[in-house]
Amino acid sequence: MEGVNIENPFAVLTAIVAPAVLTNACTVLALGTSNRIARVVDRTRVIMAELATLEPGHRDYATRVEMLERQRQRGTLLMRALRILYASLGSFAASALISVIGSGLAFYGERTLFRVAAALGLAAGVFAVAGLVFGCVLLVRETRIALVGIQEEADMMLQRDSSPL
Repeated sequence: MEGVNIENPFAVLTAIVAPAVLTNACTVLALGTSNRIARVVDRTRVIMAELATLEPGHRDYATRVEMLERQRQRGTLLMRALRILYASLGSFAASALISVIGSGLAFYGERTLFRVAAALGLAAGVFAVAGLVFGCVLLVRETRIALVGIQEEADMMLQRDSSPL
C-alpha cells in the first residue's frame, strides 16, 4: 500500500506514543494550574479578610483593593488556561485513539478510511498542540501578574519597615 508502512512497527508506535507523551505533559500542566488556582483562592481570602478590617478611607484600603483585582485577573487567566489545557488533553487522547484506529485500517488495507483517520488524527494533534502552546502563554501572563504583586508587596513591607514610628 502506498505511503503506509505496516512492516515497520516503530511507525505505529511513533504515531501512538507522541500523543501519549504530550498527554502526560498536558496532565502535569493541568495539575499545576489547578494548584495555582487554589493558591489564588487562598490569597484572595486573606486579602478580603484584611480588607474587611480597614475603613474605605484608610491608606491601605486602596492597596488591598488593587491586590484583590490582581488576584481576580490571575484567577481568570488560570481558569482560561485550565479549560484550554483540558481541551488539549482530550485532543491528545483522541489523536492517540485515532492513530490506533488508523493503524488497524492500514493493516486491513482500508486506504480511504486510513486517510480519513490520518487527517482526523493530524487535526486533533494540531488543535491539541496549539491549545497547549496557548495555555502556556496564559500561564506566563499569570506568572507576570503574580510577580508584579510580589514586588509591590515587598516594596510595601520595606516602606513600612523604614518609616518612622
